[in-house]
Parts: sequence; structure tokens; C-alpha cells
Amino acid sequence: MVFYSRRDFLKTSALSGAFAISGGLSGSVLAAKKPNPRAQYGLVTYQWAKDWDLPTLLKNCKTANVLGVELRTTHAHGVERTLSKSERQEVVQQFADSPVTLVGIGSNERFDNPDAAVLKKSISDTKDFIKLSHDVGGSGVKVKPDSFQKGVSEAVTIEQIGRALNTIGKYGSDWGQQIRLEVHGKCAHLPTIRKILDVADHPNVAICWNCNKQDLEGKGLDENFALVKDRLGATTHIHDLIHSDYPHKRFFELMAGANYTGWLMLEEGKQPKQDTVVALAEQRKLFDKMWAQAQDR
Repeated sequence: MVFYSRRDFLKTSALSGAFAISGGLSGSVLAAKKPNPRAQYGLVTYQWAKDWDLPTLLKNCKTANVLGVELRTTHAHGVERTLSKSERQEVVQQFADSPVTLVGIGSNERFDNPDAAVLKKSISDTKDFIKLSHDVGGSGVKVKPDSFQKGVSEAVTIEQIGRALNTIGKYGSDWGQQIRLEVHGKCAHLPTIRKILDVADHPNVAICWNCNKQDLEGKGLDENFALVKDRLGATTHIHDLIHSDYPHKRFFELMAGANYTGWLMLEEGKQPKQDTVVALAEQRKLFDKMWAQAQDR
């Protein structure tokens, strides 16, 4: 099952594990044995919340009934590696006083650069994000694969990314932090992600499905989903359920069929035309309806 923050752990009395669906590398998911397992809805603070400080973020998410967040680094909420011990404790307390769960940290670290010094720094910086997420009550860190470099074969890059993920996967497991590989960049094609996962076989390395257009390529959504569903992590990125042309309906059916009980989190690049909090509340209501329909199918 998935890692949760300490507060969420106490709320749910769940046991720790690596993945958010049953049948993953870490074993069965106890939550998936319950009738009608339910995914949770959350927000990635990518664009819609990038300018909110932490108190504002927590207040607005509570108002919109969006009760989980992945905090993107460099944004206004300021939950960064530079925080002191006391400042990290303040973040923990703010979440403890709120119904909102800190699901994890959204880093921008990637492992595709052929320069050994750059790769070493990326791994080191990721370890710092892992410690940060642990200290502020998160359950994991999002990373990226990310692209293929000129003059370097794809096979070599895939091997490098996979080995780096194994390194940070092991490190993250020591801190109770899942490593969530966002399906991103030139590595976003699911057959490529599958190849990376075949190298990155540490059970604490999972994927963060990202609802990309590449999901529909090749043999299509169903077949691409089947390639990686055994490695779905505790976080999944979705888009605007009203305006996006991504086939969220079918995707939700696939996730419900996989007994997914992690977080389906809004990551949307376009700012809403209406008040953001109102838009978030509308997205939450539509999500509830769509997920219920997917489970009933």
C-alpha cells in the first residue's frame, strides 16, 4: 500500500508499503480489500496554487474540499530544502491543524544528464528533498526521468535513469518516502517508462501517471496502462475534468478496475477563468461523480 504522512497514518490505521494498488511489487494492498476502494482527490500546486502562501493554501483547499496537496518546489508556499528544523516543525503543525494532508513534495530533479557531476548533484538534491518530505510529514517525492541526450543512445540513458532511481529508491525507503517517477519529458511514452522500471526494480520506486497525450499513442490507453499498472504510486496527476480533452472517463475506469486507492491530483497548466477556489470546488464535485461512475461500471 502507499506511504502516508504520520497524521494520515494515525487517521487510517494503515500499514506502510510502497504502492497504491493491489498486486504491486510490495504485496497486496490492505485498503484494496475493502468494498468499493476509493481514490482520493488532491491538488498539485503547479499553477492553480503557485502564488498562495501555506496558510492561504490550506484555507483555500479546505474551502474547496480538496484535502491533499503535492507541494511544488520554488512556489510561494515556501516548503523548501533550506527550511530550518524549527521551520519544518512549523509546517508539520500547520498541516496538523488542517484537514489537508501533505501528500508529498514535487521536485524538479531528473536523471538523464550524461555529465557524471550533474547526475551526482541531482541524486544528492533528491536525497535532500526526501529528508525534507520526511521532516514536514509528507509520504514521498516526485522526480522526473527526463529526456534523451544528443550523442547518447536511448538504452544507455534508460539504464542510467533506472540505476539512479534504484539509488534514491533505497534511500527513500530508509526515510519512509516513496519515489514517484512522473511520466514526463521525452521519456513520457509508456513503453519507455516500462523499460526504465525494468531497470529501476526497487520496490520503493513507483510511477506518477501524468495524463499525457503520449498515453494514447501506439496501442492506445488500455494497452499502455497495462504496461505499468503494477507500478502505480500513491500519486497520479490528472487535468481539468471540464475542459481537458484527455479521456479521463476511461482512465478512471481503468484505475477503479485496478483498485487504486491513492491520490488523483489536479495538475493543470492553464489558470481557471473563474475564481480558483470556486473552480477547485467544481472540480472536486465532478471528480466524485466521475469516480463513482467508474466504480459502478
